Amino acid sequence: MDSQNPSDKAAPQDQMAGYQPVSRRPIGDVFRKTAHGAVRICVRLGIHPDVISYLSIVAAALAAVCFWKAAAAPWLLILGPAFCYLRLWFNMLDGMVALASGKASWRGEILNDLPDRVSDILIFVGVAHSGLCHVLSGYWVALFAVLTAYVGMFGQAVGVQREFSGIMAKPWRMVTLHIGSWIALALVWLNADAGRSATGATSSTTGATLTVLDWTCLVVVIGCVQTIVVRLSRIFRALREKGGRK
Repeated sequence: MDSQNPSDKAAPQDQMAGYQPVSRRPIGDVFRKTAHGAVRICVRLGIHPDVISYLSIVAAALAAVCFWKAAAAPWLLILGPAFCYLRLWFNMLDGMVALASGKASWRGEILNDLPDRVSDILIFVGVAHSGLCHVLSGYWVALFAVLTAYVGMFGQAVGVQREFSGIMAKPWRMVTLHIGSWIALALVWLNADAGRSATGATSSTTGATLTVLDWTCLVVVIGCVQTIVVRLSRIFRALREKGGRK
């Protein structure tokens, strides 16, 4: 950075002209601290935050492959959640690098958010085709994950705050999947000969088998419904308060 001429230093500030971040996802200090060193390295090397955003998709794709192949190699249920957390880490890092390097912009807002939606779809499609749950379970979660994020953006679109509230925001979807994956793995290891039945329970009314990952997907969908309701109610309340101040 010290080797740059004055015009080079001014360029990032020009990119931020007229732009101020108005909605940043609340991130725990402990998690944020894990990226401080990486932020300094990225700024020093001139790594663009868009590159980091694309890396989050790569991490999600690796997670998807792990879940997809998990029936044949159950140990991949350890790696899958790890790549999910790497995806979250890249999602955090790109915004931190953008702000630290003066490259935050409205364009960056799009490229920060779009990979998130792609990542959600990739991960849960991988779960859908894992053979450890019903295919539709994974696709329903992918649908509701995108819908939940879409509703959260409504507030910003209509001139109030973007909503990150609710019990099944993006990080908690990954945590829930992590817990479900490791429970499924533990059951497979405890009763390897039982195969698929080791990860689920049979419904006495329908005769259908619900595996641990089916139940995990159901929990995520229910949580997404609660999150959508909470976000809409907060956005509507903010709109009423905004209207009352005029």
